[in-house]
Amino acid sequence: MEGSVSLHIPQELLESAQRLSSPNETLNDVVILALDREVQRRKGLAAHQKILALNKELPPQPDETELIRQLREGER
Repeated sequence: MEGSVSLHIPQELLESAQRLSSPNETLNDVVILALDREVQRRKGLAAHQKILALNKELPPQPDETELIRQLREGER
């Protein structure tokens, strides 16, 4: 799905983007890439926040390291 959007980009940011983009890269390409990265970042942040919320709801899990060692060594 494609559409048109009008953006207000600060002049300094626009000039930096143009300086740093490659000659065969359009401003549209730069904006799409930046927007895609931001969407992925926000999805990751949302997932992290869900994990933190779940950790608060769940009781603390015991450390099973010692039990695993005992099982590996044949003590249990």
